[in-house]
Amino acid sequence: MKGHGVAYGAGTVINAIAAWKGCAFAIDLRTEAAVVLRGDLVEGEIEGGGDTRLIERACELTLEQLCIDSGARVRTTSTIPVASGLKSSSAAANATVLATARAAGRDIDPLEAVRIGVRAALDAGVTITGAYDDACASMLGGVVLTDNREQRLLKRERLETDVVVYVPDRQAFSAQTDVRRSRLVAPWVEMAFDLAVRGEYRRAMTLNGLLYCAALGFSPEPALAALELGITGVSLSGTGPSFVALASGEQADRLHDAWSAYPGRVMVVKTVNEGAFALE
Repeated sequence: MKGHGVAYGAGTVINAIAAWKGCAFAIDLRTEAAVVLRGDLVEGEIEGGGDTRLIERACELTLEQLCIDSGARVRTTSTIPVASGLKSSSAAANATVLATARAAGRDIDPLEAVRIGVRAALDAGVTITGAYDDACASMLGGVVLTDNREQRLLKRERLETDVVVYVPDRQAFSAQTDVRRSRLVAPWVEMAFDLAVRGEYRRAMTLNGLLYCAALGFSPEPALAALELGITGVSLSGTGPSFVALASGEQADRLHDAWSAYPGRVMVVKTVNEGAFALE
């Protein structure tokens, strides 16, 4: 009665808070969950500490969905920085759902697993819209476009590129985002989403990033530094504070050096197209 699940972090093309439509892509930062079914209560543990409400609720909802009358022990480990805009909550929920289903010896449809994780995130108060776009990217891999209000996947396709990630030495929790100011830029975010629908992900994410920097009070300097290097796809990821840029080779190296001058850390990772998975 044991199971393991692995799900990925993601970067933002379009943040769904302003207009309920989102676009995100999976990146090779991951969260792993281990679940053991036992006892009557669901208890969680996060390596390094942290609030366990999300993973506990994801496990509880999965057991309810599968009609399994049991408690469980859930433990997660992760390489995704917390409260950074890199979808650590979506990855934790997805990995937990998959691990719980595997521990119960049951299969679960990926989009059903996403819906359970989204509900858990809403119940735990770690998201505003439910982050259906982020959860789909984390679960399915590739780049996804979604309607978060309807919890509907509109499109998914592969995306092959390196991603430069700048993680400032501060945190920004999604649930504390100024929704009112975010929705002031909704008409222009809709324009960015239209670009993403046409597959112009780089232009879409750059417009998205500049809009949300203005709305949420983040400096656009990291994005402008990327544009100066000729990189056309760069954005504030989620509600920040991290920035992500689609860049490879010499461009990625130059951006790594430029962003390393800022407080925090810089990583170069790859996009992921295979999606989340479960193990015994």
